[in-house]
Amino acid sequence: MDQYIGKLLDNRYELLERIGSGGMAVVYKARCHRLNRLVAVKILKSDLAQDAEFRRRFHDESQAVAMLSHPNIVAVYDVSHSDQLDYIVMELIDGITLKQYMQKKGEPLSWRESLHFITQIMKALGHAHSRGIIHRDIKPHNIMVLRDGSVKVADFGIARLASAAQNTLTQEALGSVHYISPEQAKGSHIDARSDIYSAGVVLYEMLTGRLPYEGDSPISVAIQHINSIPLSPRELNPDIPEALEAITMKAMAPRVDQRYLSADAMLADLEEFRKNPNINFEYTSADLLGGADEPTQVLGAGVGHAGRAAAAPAPRGEEQTGRPVRRRRVEDDLDDEGDNRRARGKSSSAPAVAAVGAIVIFLLAVIYFVWTVISSMGPEDVIYTVPDLLTGMTIEDAMNNKDLLGEFTVEKGKTLYDRTEPEGQIVDQDPKPGTTVKSGGLTIKVDVSGGDTNTYQMEEFHNRSASVAKATLESHGIYPVIEEAFDDVVTSTFVISQSVPKGTKLHPGDPVTLVVSKGPEKKSVAMISLITLTEEDARQKLHAAGLELGQVVPTYDAEAAVGTVIWQSVAPTVSVPEGTVVDVKISQGPDPSVSPPPDTSESPGTSPTSPDTPKKVAKVIEVELPSEPEMVDVVITVNGSEAGGGRFEDTPTNMRKIKPTIWGSGLNQEVCIYIDGVLKDTRYIDFVP
Repeated sequence: MDQYIGKLLDNRYELLERIGSGGMAVVYKARCHRLNRLVAVKILKSDLAQDAEFRRRFHDESQAVAMLSHPNIVAVYDVSHSDQLDYIVMELIDGITLKQYMQKKGEPLSWRESLHFITQIMKALGHAHSRGIIHRDIKPHNIMVLRDGSVKVADFGIARLASAAQNTLTQEALGSVHYISPEQAKGSHIDARSDIYSAGVVLYEMLTGRLPYEGDSPISVAIQHINSIPLSPRELNPDIPEALEAITMKAMAPRVDQRYLSADAMLADLEEFRKNPNINFEYTSADLLGGADEPTQVLGAGVGHAGRAAAAPAPRGEEQTGRPVRRRRVEDDLDDEGDNRRARGKSSSAPAVAAVGAIVIFLLAVIYFVWTVISSMGPEDVIYTVPDLLTGMTIEDAMNNKDLLGEFTVEKGKTLYDRTEPEGQIVDQDPKPGTTVKSGGLTIKVDVSGGDTNTYQMEEFHNRSASVAKATLESHGIYPVIEEAFDDVVTSTFVISQSVPKGTKLHPGDPVTLVVSKGPEKKSVAMISLITLTEEDARQKLHAAGLELGQVVPTYDAEAAVGTVIWQSVAPTVSVPEGTVVDVKISQGPDPSVSPPPDTSESPGTSPTSPDTPKKVAKVIEVELPSEPEMVDVVITVNGSEAGGGRFEDTPTNMRKIKPTIWGSGLNQEVCIYIDGVLKDTRYIDFVP
């Protein structure tokens, strides 16, 4: 059994079960007894905790991350050191990792679902980057998918620590290499754009169902990030829109200056794409796939000569289709080098060949010059006026109208999706109608309407989960207004009604209202007093009032009758919903461990006590508690000593008051009451029988 299960950290966090483990820490599900909520506690592994400098950075990084507050970032509540353990306390997430979600699906995510996830990831990164915090380890394993379809990014700032402890981390920590940026692989300076690259790899994996680079070892994968170009997403999945592919490849550009400048810039493109999936960002291959801007550095001691050779930059180019040409393998380059060496062995007559080549080139240049001069002496260019094709005709109509076109030809340009223009109709042309051009520029490029295809047909969401309905609408660019109402039939959090009927065609941004059930409306009842009742009487009285008895806590009390209620969690006369659960405390009588010193004056075998020795007398006092904070420490002294009073730590203030028993002897004894170390009350009490 795990040695930490059941352990109470800082007298507050009770470790319940182990829920995960990573290269640096072990994660436990825990209960915070002070706030009565479940949390996640991440405990630093013992081998790393031995390094004082690493522990200092662990605390500094965690404190910085604790300042982040965003709905798409896992919240950090506390950072502490207790019983030789360094740990952080985080929000406990009810969900699975994005990696588990993709594995569970077993196929690429739809581009709409991928857009839904990556948008939330970039919002989280934008918030963190604006506060100077770089994640450094964005991967699906660090992204949590909640039941409502939202995501939260975890482990901010932890990757910086991992680099400081790389000598102690195991192979488990190398899983991030599939998502590492080229500059991280080189050991170069990194900034927020490294996170953008990793987010691009995550988007690539969601869209295609595979990683851009695979290899036999982490080193080989890292070298591919530096030198290679992945298959374009649409080659693996033709259903991916071109614009989303462009966003993915720009985020994964090998050079940092060719990526998005910020997470917000990438988020802006994602929003533009969401509004119009057929948008053309017109990113060129030079924008996305330029060569590396600095030499490759050695990854570590594990990289041998072969690894360094493979890290050298490879040539780039473009095919006529505009698609980037993949880098050649290192083995191909070595083969070419061997061919060159063999060629040099056969070049003894190279000077003579070079001279002949120079003469041929000179003659060709003279012929070209003469031809150019003769061509320029022809008649002047004829001026033509560009016809108007924006008269409601289709591209086929224009091509067939020779009288209108004259010497011009028509070439199809972009397809634009428009609500008003019919499909196939020409909506723009270049050059514009009425402009003049010379002969040689007689081609008109026209943009054609694709019709009103960017629509969503409204579904029936009645009696379906509101979170599912909301996620579905948002994936189509429709952000519904949520209204809540009581309903005796529809389950709580499910949709009662919708403002738009099923089958209605909607466009991004169209208004939709969903009315969501809060369940049956509960009646309010006045809380009754349970003080002095027995447990069974209290249960029956609560049941008759429409309330329920909750936790029953036995408590020592020197004044109340044994078995009677001395405290209730809800004050009498307060209005509460029907079905409210009420906790109570039941008296067990005086605390047997708190008793006066035994009177030994009559005990056999002992000498009689001096008649001048005062007898200890017990007194029950009442101490008022403040309304906040939730827990306080109470210390009571009698004549400056706790011996006759006592210490009452972590006392809940919702008890309102406590009635401790104190001991003393004599008249006019000074009793001081301290709450959280501050003197709150001084009393003078006569301790007489």
